[in-house]
Amino acid sequence: MRLAGFEIYFEDLESAKGFYRDTLGMELTGEQSGHHARFGASPFLCLERKGAESCPSRDKAVVFIEVPDLQSIFGHGSNAWANASRNSNPARRAGPPGPYSTTRTGTPYS
Repeated sequence: MRLAGFEIYFEDLESAKGFYRDTLGMELTGEQSGHHARFGASPFLCLERKGAESCPSRDKAVVFIEVPDLQSIFGHGSNAWANASRNSNPARRAGPPGPYSTTRTGTPYS
């Protein structure tokens, strides 16, 4: 398991981008105007404009963790995550934690 990156959300993406680039000296490695700006490679920091996407995480910070095999983490084809969620908090919606929790290569915006 390794830390892949972080995503945080801002109303004013341009000001946030300027702060991380000009004040903190981080290297801008990619961007989509009005949507997101990405700094670094591994781990990365992605700044996203609030409301650019409809996912419910838009008002939170997101941590991206890479694992070699999700089945080894969540239970060899069973629905271990859903079962754990139901058992720990019945009011919580069952399912994997977030929109990028899939078995695919790369990172968001790569």
